[in-house]
Amino acid sequence: MKDFILSVINEIRSYFVPEKITYEVTGKCLKCGKCCNYMYSYDTYTEKEFKFMQLLFPTYRRFYIKGKDDEGNLIFACKLVTKEGLCSDYKHRPAMCRRYPAKRILYPAKLHEGCGYKVNIKTFDDYLKTNK
Repeated sequence: MKDFILSVINEIRSYFVPEKITYEVTGKCLKCGKCCNYMYSYDTYTEKEFKFMQLLFPTYRRFYIKGKDDEGNLIFACKLVTKEGLCSDYKHRPAMCRRYPAKRILYPAKLHEGCGYKVNIKTFDDYLKTNK
């Protein structure tokens, strides 16, 4: 009887657990500079907010607003990228540049055409297939 009750409880609980999807990034940098000339910021939505961030954090001063995408999101670019796509201040680049791209991300990111990195989607079903 105890096992039956536990089974029922677990069955009910399973309806409240969303399917976990992870995104894993693999590959290598091809040094094209596309990521430095077309980037998003998840915490900056308006030009006014960006100017405020530049006042608070000097690192933001190396970036400028390049434009907006089709959905109205700001697109940023780095002032220190050379024509060859390399960082002219590589030794002092910000932490976000050093860590790019994160090996695990929480959303289905899009990478630039021709980028050496690839976003791999791993679902719970994939986990079950590899751990049999």
